[in-house]
Amino acid sequence: MSKRQLYGRFLAFLFAVIVTSTATLRAQEDSISLRPVTVTGFAPARFLAGLKVQRFDSVTVEQFRFQNLSDLLAFHTPLAFKNYGPGQLNTVSFRGTSSSHTAVLWNGLNINQPNLGQTDFSTLPVAGFTRLAVQYGASASVVGTDAVGGSLLLESAGTQPAGLRLSVGRRQASFGNQQTQIGASYGTQLNENLRFSGKTLLYGGRMPNRYPSTQREGYALESAEASQRGLVQDLVLQGKNDRQLSAHLWLTDNGITLAPANPTSRELTRTQSYRSMVQYQTPTWTWRSAWTRDLIDFGRGDFANLEHTGTDRFLTRLEKEMNWRLGAGATPLTVRIGGEVAHYRTRVDGYTDPLITENRADLFAMSRWQASARWLLSATVRQAFVTRFDPPITPSLGTEYRLVTHSDYILTLKGSLGRSYRVPTLNERYWRELGNPAIRPESGFNKEAGLEAKWNPSPVHSLTGSLTAYHNRVDDWTYWNPQRGYRVENLQLVVARGIEVQGQWQADFTSWQAGASGGYALTRTSQERVYDTYAVDVVGKQLVYVPLHQANVNAYAQRGRTRLTAQLRGVSRSFYTFDNFRFLPGYVVANLLAETTWQRGHWHTSAQIQANNIFDALYLNVKRNAMPGRTFSLNLVVTYNSESK
Repeated sequence: MSKRQLYGRFLAFLFAVIVTSTATLRAQEDSISLRPVTVTGFAPARFLAGLKVQRFDSVTVEQFRFQNLSDLLAFHTPLAFKNYGPGQLNTVSFRGTSSSHTAVLWNGLNINQPNLGQTDFSTLPVAGFTRLAVQYGASASVVGTDAVGGSLLLESAGTQPAGLRLSVGRRQASFGNQQTQIGASYGTQLNENLRFSGKTLLYGGRMPNRYPSTQREGYALESAEASQRGLVQDLVLQGKNDRQLSAHLWLTDNGITLAPANPTSRELTRTQSYRSMVQYQTPTWTWRSAWTRDLIDFGRGDFANLEHTGTDRFLTRLEKEMNWRLGAGATPLTVRIGGEVAHYRTRVDGYTDPLITENRADLFAMSRWQASARWLLSATVRQAFVTRFDPPITPSLGTEYRLVTHSDYILTLKGSLGRSYRVPTLNERYWRELGNPAIRPESGFNKEAGLEAKWNPSPVHSLTGSLTAYHNRVDDWTYWNPQRGYRVENLQLVVARGIEVQGQWQADFTSWQAGASGGYALTRTSQERVYDTYAVDVVGKQLVYVPLHQANVNAYAQRGRTRLTAQLRGVSRSFYTFDNFRFLPGYVVANLLAETTWQRGHWHTSAQIQANNIFDALYLNVKRNAMPGRTFSLNLVVTYNSESK
């Protein structure tokens, strides 16, 4: 990009910032300043009015504490996963997009592997995070690159309660699979102006997958051994006047060996990630600095010569938030502006140069206006700058309006428009012979509308529900073209559209509680442009590994400290050829969980028995190998709390 183009792009961004910040700020003499309110952590959902955000309560998170994030999301969201087997690669398809179209944020930092542009969900332990949320739809104006289909928001510990809590957990499952967790949280008042707290989690597990048979109903069970271990560390200093300094560390080491008993055909993939972050917050300013290192080693046979990938990323981000009250009605307006700079260094055996470096920068402005008690508006804009690249400017506009406001029920109408983009991965640009340095960034345009309802028919019962329709058009979709020897090119225009329905019921009776939640998703996603004569047969066809229909149901009943939960997930067939001629059959999987707790003095014990795939359903993974059948696990957690009585 020339200096003139860069200057023009910057002026366009500056103009968009001014519009975003002042579109709702009409000249009124009665505007007054508000005392700022500190928002701990990264909360992009505040500036994404009109988009659906799904959060998970602590009970749901605790049920999956020994499992990875894909296990939880598969039974509580309409996300589709490409699962290669227990402990193996597990990637997501969000609203019909590919695995590289979902931004995974840890405390506001995108942790997608820069070379691959995706995250392996089998390596994300549920226990490592305090808050989990799924944000549906394009959010590039707030999140940045990759947020084309949606975003996953992960937050580790903030300020912890006073005292010391220690916990030890163990999971023993079928086929010799096991996991151990050791955790601690702590908090103390250092003086009248300073408070210290932290949280530590060590986890490790092995999945030898010792199946009693090598086949299920004529389909092979792939032999694989996996190991996972990690450390999550959070430290927080809370000062006076809402000032906070925090440090976060997340280390992971994961390995998977295919066909371990066969010295000639076995394959080893080892991934290691080092993620660190320091953050300082005041009521109006937030500064964040982070360093990440991602390592991948791959080898076959005797593993004597491993292919190595190593990528470092250095990032600094600065934001300022301003608040006003506007007009006679004193309605609040929040504007957040900021910038981010990052430096990448990567060494990959298969790249054109032994060392590749790259600089990136982002400027953004986000606004949120509570126009009235019923009406909420948000407008955001972002401009990214990348070495030898020209990403598009990405604005978005969203609104929420309460159609009905009553003491017993609320009905809210939502709508959103937004552009998105994806910077091509390092592999797509720099891989020797197959990479394409001239490849263009993907550009998307997402539209969606929906209704949300809350109803409390009685003091005992509560109901919530949502209906969302969306249309997402992604141009310049990258594709490793087999007609060009799998060289990567911008060849596809993909359109994803669909409907999502979700609902929840809860009841709190005198001596027991019950509840149920469910969801259904219709996802139609297809390529809509012919890029050569061989592509005519695939235009209009459903993309591979994206099921047209998905549904899930979760129900529980609890009396005292004992809780029973049933989980059901149904998935229609998904195609694995672009012409939709061959497919993986649909399936239904059901799980049962029984859990109870005991408490005596400072000690708290919880036990859970879990039966997965209780009907022993046959379903296949991406390689068209069978997944394991019925499995069982016993989970036990013992906790000491110095503040308990």
